[in-house]
Amino acid sequence: MRIALIAPPWVPVPPPLYGGTELVVDRLARGFHAAGHEVLLFTTGDSNCPVPRDWVLERAEHLRMGSVVPELRHVVHGYEAARGYDIVHDHTLAGPVYARRFPDVNVVTTNHGPFNDELLDIYRVIADSASLIAISHSQASYAQGLPIARVIHHGIDVSDFPMGDGSGGYFLFLGRMAPDKGARRAARIARQAGVRLLIAAKMREPLELEYFDEQVRPLLGDDVEFVGEVGGDEKLELLAGAKALLNPIRWVEPFGLVMIEALACGTPVLTYRMGAAPEIVDDGITGFLCDVHDEMAEAIHKVDQLDRRACRAAVEERFSTDRMVAQHLELFESLLSPLPTPPPTAVGEAL
Repeated sequence: MRIALIAPPWVPVPPPLYGGTELVVDRLARGFHAAGHEVLLFTTGDSNCPVPRDWVLERAEHLRMGSVVPELRHVVHGYEAARGYDIVHDHTLAGPVYARRFPDVNVVTTNHGPFNDELLDIYRVIADSASLIAISHSQASYAQGLPIARVIHHGIDVSDFPMGDGSGGYFLFLGRMAPDKGARRAARIARQAGVRLLIAAKMREPLELEYFDEQVRPLLGDDVEFVGEVGGDEKLELLAGAKALLNPIRWVEPFGLVMIEALACGTPVLTYRMGAAPEIVDDGITGFLCDVHDEMAEAIHKVDQLDRRACRAAVEERFSTDRMVAQHLELFESLLSPLPTPPPTAVGEAL
């Protein structure tokens, strides 16, 4: 197959620091290419994913993230570059809407966000012209009648993640500095449990800075430390050295890539029973699914009972890149070779 992937224009592929969507796009592009397919990744000029690439924006537009003009310009040139490809796998929001101009293009799009009212309005417009992938069954359950072509969980290469023993002695929060991700909750839970917490978080946007200054900074001290935004080897070392990942989300998160990254390092995950978390964490085996603040504080003292090898094994069995790539390719092939329509039954013929 000839497969064109259109990445969002906000972060390079792969991302140097925070960027879950871009990590997934990177692994898909590499996986499709390794499987022998002709791949084009339309991204930004500062990306270095080792597959054939094209771009119009020389650098990722992280300072204008969410702005209409850079995304639409990126999309217009992306679909021009993708002319003649069998499948266009679009990870932008504007792209599938723009692609309605080209009814003969096979467009597949992945929703990396929640099916909230805003996104539902957009996806309803493209439902008859683009095949929609959901990233968890929880996310798909909010699609309100939209046709979901397939639910495909994210995947990672376990070999890229060092197996850790938690010898750092700390617990870790890793994510965005935002209320829904729960850095403040993690600090309060860790302090209640009497354990050391490291907070590693993306903090660039005005709302992220405001949340940190007003809600998180007052809780910092010897037992709660903010270490900034991390990526690469630094992120891997933090994950491997942690006794557990504290992931006290209070929103219906569509997936949660950080959870499988932690598990790949053998690091158990403590999270709330919300969104896709129950699809990722096996309660009492690879972590604990909690309902309230006090329950998570108590669970902290149970993590030593868990087998870190079971955490890593769960990712190898259920959340590998190979599985993710294979499921995408199966979907693409089915879209290009639909089952033939049965011939009409003749009048008078027995049914």
